[in-house]
Amino acid sequence: MTTNLGSLLAQGAQHLQTSPRADAASAALDAELLLAYTLGTSRGRLLVHADQIPEPAVVGRYRALLERRASGEPLAYITGWREFWSQDLAVTPDVLVPRPETELLVERALQLWPAAAGSAADLGTGSGAIALALASERPHWQVLATDVSAAALAVAVANAERLGLARIEFRHGSWFEPLAQRRFDLLLSNPPYVAADDPAMESAALAHEPRLALTPGADALSCLRTLAHGAPQHLATGGWLLLEHGATQGAQVRHELVLAGFRYVRSHRDLAGCERITEGQHDQI
Repeated sequence: MTTNLGSLLAQGAQHLQTSPRADAASAALDAELLLAYTLGTSRGRLLVHADQIPEPAVVGRYRALLERRASGEPLAYITGWREFWSQDLAVTPDVLVPRPETELLVERALQLWPAAAGSAADLGTGSGAIALALASERPHWQVLATDVSAAALAVAVANAERLGLARIEFRHGSWFEPLAQRRFDLLLSNPPYVAADDPAMESAALAHEPRLALTPGADALSCLRTLAHGAPQHLATGGWLLLEHGATQGAQVRHELVLAGFRYVRSHRDLAGCERITEGQHDQI
């Protein structure tokens, strides 16, 4: 029986819908995106030409991609791309897949420091998502991005070059080590914050992502605590620290920022209503 694109798409959606390790809620969308990617076309053109008969090689490639998604592999790793802050970022298994919640971190930074001149450091940059978003919005800022993973940093550098944002400074190292004695108006980080024994670490959603970027070990707050207490030595007077954290960690992160001497400490909720970002201002050197 001849299979057209419409029926192939329906089969793909059904397969993902019934696969226990895939995301059933996004099965139809994932099936569309994977078929469009296989054909090198847009979703819109795909749907317009639903009665077209695909080549057998296309069907084979599409079904192979479906199996990867059915195993729980993130769509971004399959296609190699993820949109963040209206920018298409290349992603690999060396970096976390940028998530919409992290855009709140960028949004708050821009609100807290609206000046045309400024300096910001993105600690643990991964794909470069945060640093690239800030550099695109504030072309006169000095932006530095760091990561302990050389492979992740290479992905970020490549993204910056492709997007024409090569003026960002990239440094390899853990947290504050690459900053030396420099101080910044803004320090931002989306650090590992999932405990190693958290059941979420065994979920299909996280199984393919780099463990180094997900968990600091048994103490879920370890990296967040390090960032909170080390930040004052690298913030200019009036500068801000902004941290992304787990949905239930807001109160603990606020406590750590207060202990570290920050003022105006507050958390902000993501679109799901969870406390996701906590910020504080440093007022003295």
